[in-house]
Amino acid sequence: MKICNSKNMMLFLVMFGLSLTATSWASTEGELEDADLDNGEEINEMCAGCHGEYGEGGKNGEYPRIAGQPYGFIKRQMHLFRDRKRPNIPMLEYVDERQFPDEEIRDIAAYLATVKLATRLPPLPEDMENFDPLERLLLAKKVINIARFEGNVKKGEKLYKRECKICHGDNGVGHHDKEVPMLAGQYTNYLQRQVKKYLDGVRIHDPEAPEDRLLAEFTTEELNDIFAYLSIADD
Repeated sequence: MKICNSKNMMLFLVMFGLSLTATSWASTEGELEDADLDNGEEINEMCAGCHGEYGEGGKNGEYPRIAGQPYGFIKRQMHLFRDRKRPNIPMLEYVDERQFPDEEIRDIAAYLATVKLATRLPPLPEDMENFDPLERLLLAKKVINIARFEGNVKKGEKLYKRECKICHGDNGVGHHDKEVPMLAGQYTNYLQRQVKKYLDGVRIHDPEAPEDRLLAEFTTEELNDIFAYLSIADD
């Protein structure tokens, strides 16, 4: 029997992984085509009480931003909440299977993934005669402001690009063809709480390697530097 050398085996694993990703994305595209965005927007009215009208989050990060997160990630988290695999007391009354069948999870996930939030307001027009204050107010509601977090941004950027970029994408934008969330544009205190849950084993960083404690390899200072970088990264 011929034994593959390590280089060939690595190539096989990479190609196999790419094949699985392509298959998964094709399936996701099919789901998105079937999604009812109007129904998703209607379901979002129930979510808005905590997560905001546009999924921008609430109470300065007590409730996270969910707008613009990848479809697969939102869908996965909704299933985890519904199946009681991700503990979250505020979500309990909403995620009973009778209230959130798969089709509704698909629709709300698809809708939220399409919501775009700006990180800053556009400049005021030079011709103020045509200025529409109501339009400006509506635009302001769709702006998410993340406070700059104290830390070494340059060190944080270096650490992020070495350790996190491969999964979470350039500047923390996430991956819409995977179940990998956006980190930039997310409230820092929320990210801190989730890191603690990963370190405590309450949440699983990698479902395929549940014993993985990747984040435990970082010092508190290094994590703070990454948070500092993400707090100014433009999603």
